[in-house]
Amino acid sequence: MGVFAMSIIHFLQCSDRSAKMKTENGDVRIYSRKVVFRLHEFIRVDDPKWTAKLIEAGEFGPWSKLLEIFPGIRIEPRWMAADDSEIRKLVDRARHTDPEFKPGPILHYFQIVCPHDVDPDKLAAVLGEWSTVDSAWRAPDPQAPPVVPNDDPRFPNQGYLDPAPEGIDAEYAWTIAGGDGTGQNFIDIEWGWTLNHEDLAAHGATLLSGLNNGYEGHGTAVLGQVAAVDNTLGCVGITPALASVNVIGQWRDATNFDIADATLDACKRMGFGDVLLLEAHSSFNGFTLVPVEAFDDTFEAIRLATALGIIVVEAGGNGGEDLDLVTNPGGQNFFDPSDPSFRDSGAIIVGAASSVAPHARLGFSSHGGRIDCYGWGENIDTTGDGWTGTSTTAYTTSFNGTSGASPIISGAALSVQGMVESATGSRLSPRQMRAVLTNPVTSTASANPAVDRIGVMPNLRAIVEDGQFNMRPDIYLRDFVGDAGDPHAGAISASPDVILVPMTVVNAQAAFGAGSGTENQNNLGHEAEDGQDNFIYVRAMNRGGSDAAGSTAQVFWSPPSTLVTPDLWTAIGTLPLPDLPTGDTLVAAGPLTWNAADIPAPGHYCFVAILSHAQDQGPTPAEFGDWDNFRAFIRNNNNVTWRNFNVVPNVPPPGAKMIAQDFLMAGAFDKTRRMRLEVTLRLPRGSRAWLRLPSHLAEPFLRQRGPFVEADPKGNGLLLPLNPAGVTRFPDVALPPKIRHALQLRVHIPEQATGQSYLGWAAQFEGDEELGRVTWRFASKEEIALRDEHLKKHAGKQIG
Repeated sequence: MGVFAMSIIHFLQCSDRSAKMKTENGDVRIYSRKVVFRLHEFIRVDDPKWTAKLIEAGEFGPWSKLLEIFPGIRIEPRWMAADDSEIRKLVDRARHTDPEFKPGPILHYFQIVCPHDVDPDKLAAVLGEWSTVDSAWRAPDPQAPPVVPNDDPRFPNQGYLDPAPEGIDAEYAWTIAGGDGTGQNFIDIEWGWTLNHEDLAAHGATLLSGLNNGYEGHGTAVLGQVAAVDNTLGCVGITPALASVNVIGQWRDATNFDIADATLDACKRMGFGDVLLLEAHSSFNGFTLVPVEAFDDTFEAIRLATALGIIVVEAGGNGGEDLDLVTNPGGQNFFDPSDPSFRDSGAIIVGAASSVAPHARLGFSSHGGRIDCYGWGENIDTTGDGWTGTSTTAYTTSFNGTSGASPIISGAALSVQGMVESATGSRLSPRQMRAVLTNPVTSTASANPAVDRIGVMPNLRAIVEDGQFNMRPDIYLRDFVGDAGDPHAGAISASPDVILVPMTVVNAQAAFGAGSGTENQNNLGHEAEDGQDNFIYVRAMNRGGSDAAGSTAQVFWSPPSTLVTPDLWTAIGTLPLPDLPTGDTLVAAGPLTWNAADIPAPGHYCFVAILSHAQDQGPTPAEFGDWDNFRAFIRNNNNVTWRNFNVVPNVPPPGAKMIAQDFLMAGAFDKTRRMRLEVTLRLPRGSRAWLRLPSHLAEPFLRQRGPFVEADPKGNGLLLPLNPAGVTRFPDVALPPKIRHALQLRVHIPEQATGQSYLGWAAQFEGDEELGRVTWRFASKEEIALRDEHLKKHAGKQIG
């Protein structure tokens, strides 16, 4: 809060057992001053009310003497929100939920209410001398919420919603199922709120317990950051579609300000994975405005909450303290993770940083090893005036402090929880959530992490794209039958999912999709026919965690080549796809018309298809200017596939003696590189095969010219014999950039063996890495007839 904010609270003496405080707008709050103490654990506490009576009876120390020194004091059990039976049930449930939970002596806490003329600090000191008392302290006085009022220039937008590094990229999360907070529950604990604000009223927020008792503009600002509804008014919260937004007052009644008790009350009302925000800070043991868990009883309540599975987000406080140096009355640095006395409540503690990237720690923010995350601590656009106003139409662009930072992290937690639940049907535990939000790989570091020491700011897009929870669509095209969408070292350029046919079909899904009987067939494609339009169908699947609506497939053609670089691609068009559901369901789409005028000649072509979706964008050819990027793209991007797979009859065309298939061996697009060709054939006994080379390639391809190398009788070139039932490897050759060597495969299959179908391919390598291949299926007459019959069965309109 800082020195200025602290000066707005004035404590006054009053005539009864209470004290008074005056808020900035002049409102007077009467509150009870208390001393909290904890009995040693060797004392059995079954019923705190009965134990309080035993204390008054002097069973645990000189209570009568204490009354003489401090007349008018009154003892009572610490917890008002739940009785001992309810607390025991919560503890049992927490043990079951969190096996690492070791409950503290939560029923051993008591409090003494002090008249106005009793010094709580002196009472705590005397009480602490009792042998039965483990520790005693003055309960924290009410503190204004952790905001730093200022006159900084206002910014007209909510930059904390923007993509990293400026914000947490809530805008991207909204495009993912659950990212808008759908199905999630949120409770805010603080002083007050304007729950009927025009940008919040639709949530129907309820005050679950306690009072709505001041600083309403502050609570309104917090709720706006997290949950302002998307209603064309004002601003939009990080998670505008929450299932429930509710609040609990730190003022438990007209005179009782109690953050710990409010937290215990939340434990009764919240479920696993719900998010609780503690908008508070307290001065402790001479240190200014640190996290409220500095007090043992508050720590116990927070730890119980996290053990129950509640995600607790806690403001780090505005005292500017280095938490590693904060000590308890015993001199222990219990906030320092490296200190033996360190204790972890499981809460996510939040610091504050500048609104401009790179984000630097603001001077008022707590810092140290215990701070997990940071958010904007200034220039925050949200609902309310950010302080004491109650207008239902007010907005501010200057909300700030760790009060402003903590709702940003709360919203991030709610968004992540929504996406995880939508994708997996389960929720993250507090430990898991904190690990996700603090992962340096998926977050934005501060300007100088070693100096700032305020943790990281979550990047929701990076969290989604990290893939740990499979929150978004993951759409893909198969490179080969059996491809599951993972990076692989297997066959490429043999996709079964790009299908060229000479006629349209009535229903693409019935002809080629799931249930068609053709799901794993890669022989559905035809060679291009001249004199008419040809038609392309695309099949795709979604192995992601959410359905993909609005996907597209951009299709290119290329001459058949063992290396299909982007400079060979010519765009045919873009095909909209039906919704792609989760679960790897094969969905067929089309047709995409390849106009007759755009088809260079009849025959075999290579096709390249690139899938794209708002949450799973495919690359563009312009991104491949770097050779290493292109090589990685070939293997690692499941949004892209090549169909360089040709189905041809296994007998020569009329008047020919051999099956002849033309293809290119292409150079890289950037510079001369050494590459090699391998031809693999799986033909029956008695088959023969040759590779036709231009004469100028004879020298680099042949280390020595043997008697089996023949001159091509039909023109300039050489015929190199190939192994018809194995691999023929040629030596590395230097290929200048963008060179296109015209090669031809020639095959003869004995007539008596043409009742079956056979495979062959030519693959191009750089080093040991395959860069691409052309595959031929030498299909039997029967196979081709079945393919054509299937197409005619589903045929719609043929244009020719």
